[in-house]
Amino acid sequence: MNTRSNKVLLLIDDEPQPLVEASSPVHFELDTRKLVDGEHTLIIISKSVSGKEGIRKVKFTVRNGPAIDIEGLVDNSIQDGVIPLMVNSYDKGDQKQFIIEGSETPQSIPSWLWVLVIVIFAWGLFYLITNINI
Repeated sequence: MNTRSNKVLLLIDDEPQPLVEASSPVHFELDTRKLVDGEHTLIIISKSVSGKEGIRKVKFTVRNGPAIDIEGLVDNSIQDGVIPLMVNSYDKGDQKQFIIEGSETPQSIPSWLWVLVIVIFAWGLFYLITNINI
């Protein structure tokens, strides 16, 4: 029975220097605070004792910075003229207390809600007019 274990390398994106080089099983905490916000790839390379190599790539997105939300413009849209935009940016804060102010993005009232309110008001007005003789 062979007691040697596989060698594992952990790399981020295209960095030539591995984050970890150890024998399996590997226990590792990835600190995303050291990475820039955006898409990244964790590359795991395993080398067996017989010399065979296996590679696995795991894509993930880091978002440690403030969240940015925009209303009035969507990706890949075609626009012309003047476009009213609302941009909001908010952060997680110090994580010790939750502050409601600024933690959510204010949004305009959706058009389907206006239609629903008008339909309910019209139905109520119709009901009142048809039953006013009682």
